[in-house]
Amino acid sequence: MVPESMNDPDLTALSQKLDFLVATCLKLKEENRLLRAKEMSWQTERAQLMEKNDAARSKVEAMISRLRTLEHES
Repeated sequence: MVPESMNDPDLTALSQKLDFLVATCLKLKEENRLLRAKEMSWQTERAQLMEKNDAARSKVEAMISRLRTLEHES
């Protein structure tokens, strides 16, 4: 039962506000889902870049070691 103080314009305004809040909530949920997907993608990319960086560092260290060995042999 609706209180007498809430007439049709009040109900209409309340209904419009609720519709707006529901739409906003759905929009934010979708935005949040997209942001989480992007974050996961960036984390994966970061891990791959760190692996490549470690591999490059190892190769450079191996080259430096070989150069030092050649230097000492000369």
